[in-house]
Amino acid sequence: MSHPDSAASPDIRPIEPGEIWENPVTRERAVIVELPWLNDEERATGEMTALPGARVLGEHLHPALHESFSVEKGELIVFRDGQKSVLREGERADIPPGVWHDWWNEGEVDAVVRVEVTPGERFVQMLETMFGLAREGHVNTRGVPNPLQLALTATEFSDVLVLRKPPPAIQRVMFGALAPIARRLGYRATYPTLSRATLAPRPTSAPDAAG
Repeated sequence: MSHPDSAASPDIRPIEPGEIWENPVTRERAVIVELPWLNDEERATGEMTALPGARVLGEHLHPALHESFSVEKGELIVFRDGQKSVLREGERADIPPGVWHDWWNEGEVDAVVRVEVTPGERFVQMLETMFGLAREGHVNTRGVPNPLQLALTATEFSDVLVLRKPPPAIQRVMFGALAPIARRLGYRATYPTLSRATLAPRPTSAPDAAG
């Protein structure tokens, strides 16, 4: 079991629209379109490419976030409130707060999807942590961190994302027992090398498109 170096120097490069974030395990690639601290709606927007076989961690909900998927190319399977549907080019799915959902690409071509999350700041913080753990090899083949890491990260971001399995009540008991052990072994909920959304300086306005 491994984790990033909690004593490493922080990454303080400002996050910029146009950046590409990748998760090599879940097979997601996202181009940042909007950052939540640069618009009045606090919306985070990305153009996600879900490669063939791409899939998120599993069925989950967002307690206080609204999420939407708009397919620009290919097809995306969306499982929402117990119903499976296929989103095709030009179609959109809205996921209100508190709705269990999942998504994946079971096709043979990339699915290009515009994803919007409102409010998005905490979602960005969670996403950079999960993608960073995956890039550095600290997750399993499904993109899930080991139980010690998950105990801290899932608890930290429980306002953003709740996994359906195991049931949330069991998660709370399990994570509560594992968290002290994880901290003693050097695990943290997130790490300075993965925390640009909280540690890096932010512009006060969006970049001028004219240059």
